[in-house]
Amino acid sequence: MNDYSPSIRHHAVTLMRQGVTNRDVAELLGIPRGTVGWWRHQDRKQRGELFVPPTDCPSCTSRAFDHPAYTYLLGLYLGDGHIVSKTKQHHLSIFCADAWPGLIDEAETAMRKVMPLPSVQRRQKTGCAEVKSYTKHWTCVFPQHGPGKKHDRVIALEPWQQSIVDAHPWEFIRGLFHSDGCRITNWTTRLVAGERKRYEYPRYFFTNKSDDIRKLCSDTLTKVGVEWTTLARGSDPFNISVARRASVALMDKHVGPKY
Repeated sequence: MNDYSPSIRHHAVTLMRQGVTNRDVAELLGIPRGTVGWWRHQDRKQRGELFVPPTDCPSCTSRAFDHPAYTYLLGLYLGDGHIVSKTKQHHLSIFCADAWPGLIDEAETAMRKVMPLPSVQRRQKTGCAEVKSYTKHWTCVFPQHGPGKKHDRVIALEPWQQSIVDAHPWEFIRGLFHSDGCRITNWTTRLVAGERKRYEYPRYFFTNKSDDIRKLCSDTLTKVGVEWTTLARGSDPFNISVARRASVALMDKHVGPKY
């Protein structure tokens, strides 16, 4: 930080005060961007200038945003997502299994469509990728954020969120099933003309410990005409099952298996 002459630092600060970006100042003067950023920070601190990072948060700016992408991302967040909101770290994370590269791409695309400005990165972990978007404003658009696990607290949509889900129910269902759901092939046997034959049929499952999230899912399924049942494993009714042929056909048309 101290290897540059005062005249170079003064030149850099002057350019930044004129609106030149850190990147451009760094390239123009041949100085690392980290050094330029530090000089900007120090200059603002000395002048008592409060720095407010730019944001394209729909809630804070009242700008129009991509509602279908938001509804899909809401489903992913309620399933396999969480928000880190600390003093020096703020980001939305969606966890996607490596087996579904298309889902990883869709999660990143949805984040960028809802808020294009924040940085989005992928962090590889054992068996999965963590897709992360860095901004504290995800708590504005996902007010369901709170301390502890989702199934240990009330999860309810705000009226403006419910309005968007009502307008784009299939995107919401798709997000939920792409996070905490699956499409599987069940089989059974039947006795036909004295001969036992095997029959296979597709089925969708959504599994979540939160009663509130399961109700959001089942209520939305009912609105779009999908018949569903609750399937308990042991004493825990954590599974929503869609097995009727017409309902599975609707799910295949609008949701489909993970990929």
